Amino acid sequence: MSHGSRGSARTPLTRAAFVTAPLLILAYGVIRLTDPDHGPGPVWTTGHLALTAAMLLFVPVFARLWALARQDAGRAGRLSAGTATLLGLAGTLAVTVQACIDLQVGFRAADRPAMERLFEQVQSHPGVVPAVYGVGPPLFYVGLVWILVQLSARRRVSFWSPLAAVAGTAAPPPPARPAGPARHRSG
Repeated sequence: MSHGSRGSARTPLTRAAFVTAPLLILAYGVIRLTDPDHGPGPVWTTGHLALTAAMLLFVPVFARLWALARQDAGRAGRLSAGTATLLGLAGTLAVTVQACIDLQVGFRAADRPAMERLFEQVQSHPGVVPAVYGVGPPLFYVGLVWILVQLSARRRVSFWSPLAAVAGTAAPPPPARPAGPARHRSG
């Protein structure tokens, strides 16, 4: 994704994360497509473990992108990069929390109706729906695309990097079934 280290540390974990994190998100999407009932079991668990691992790997990805973006940047560029990184990491946290909730519900429930009841219990807590299911997760994509556009404009990453991120966010997810009044949106 980048055109060289240009002074910031690029560890083996970071290099691996740039490849592995998007592949794990792709794996999560493919796994979701193989689980038409979106219910508890090995497929649900495997998919959500892949998503959780992807989100954890995006932490060093955002750190590396932030390091690239703030190099040789003026005050506005550093502020923009910092804002994009913070938004991306906030979204990463929201998606990770959502995946962990989904894993916990999947472990505790015997079937999809039991999952729905557990999701309703979790979502009944104030702030959970907007933070974990509403506003929070899109921040991941907003931050990622923002910082990639900034880096692409400065020729720190390839021009196709933000296009690939937008294409990945625009890909429609499989239809989710409503989960009670709060409408559980992960899956």
